[in-house]
Amino acid sequence: MSVDEVDGVVVEDAGWEVDPGDEPGKAVLATVGRHLKTWREAKGLSAAELGERTGYGEDMIRKLERGDRIPRPEFLDKADEVLGANGLVAEMKQDTSEIRYPKPIRDLAKLERRAVEFCLYSNANIHGLLQTDEFSRALLQTWRPAYSPAELERYATARESRRAVLSKSPAPEFSFIQEEVSLRRPIGGKMVLRRQFEHLLEVGELPHVEIQVMPTEQADHPGTAGLIEILKFGDGKAVGRMDGDFGGRPVTDLKRLRILDLRYGIIRSKALTPAKSRVFIEQLLGET
Repeated sequence: MSVDEVDGVVVEDAGWEVDPGDEPGKAVLATVGRHLKTWREAKGLSAAELGERTGYGEDMIRKLERGDRIPRPEFLDKADEVLGANGLVAEMKQDTSEIRYPKPIRDLAKLERRAVEFCLYSNANIHGLLQTDEFSRALLQTWRPAYSPAELERYATARESRRAVLSKSPAPEFSFIQEEVSLRRPIGGKMVLRRQFEHLLEVGELPHVEIQVMPTEQADHPGTAGLIEILKFGDGKAVGRMDGDFGGRPVTDLKRLRILDLRYGIIRSKALTPAKSRVFIEQLLGET
């Protein structure tokens, strides 16, 4: 997490930075900031005094009141207590809960919540919906330019929240296909990878989830062009994307979706069956 400084003492940052292009998020933060300032002034406290009583610096309080930062839930709880707001400040956690996450991830999460069927082929990394929290954090730490501690926390938490779709009711159908290489790369070290394998085996037992492995020796399939993701919705519509085609952008027109569906079907047919894939993952677990 990023830090602030109060009288030479380093303390935890009270909030996350908002994405520059996130206009809806900025509007929410402006409202939250105004309410926070109104409560502070009604209590007769300066920004410095509120900062002192909540453990943060005056500059951070002013950033929150201007809507420049997304307040952390624990800060709103503490501010509610200090301001005697009887839950009205803490209640703003509901307003900020979603915009805590970067807008592209929020947009993706909305699509995932609507989907009734997921077709997901991953050729480089274990798919985010299948990752453990510690594996996600280890993977994000390999990206460059490197994330700051606060950015890492924000992206890791966002990825973790998306996984709730696996336990949604009614449950969507999930088809995951993982390239063998994505399972063999020791992200985070031996024990992190071992717990990741255990998690894959656990998720694979869910009746609405199929996990298949594409052996490296199986070279004759269209997944060599990159990952494929297809989300299908209850109204018959869908959205999909593939690395290296259509500019990597999401597509919704039927012609391009048919192409993605065709490619995914071929990949699925050439991968190991779910049962054989489970045995394969168990063997990898035994090797770690």
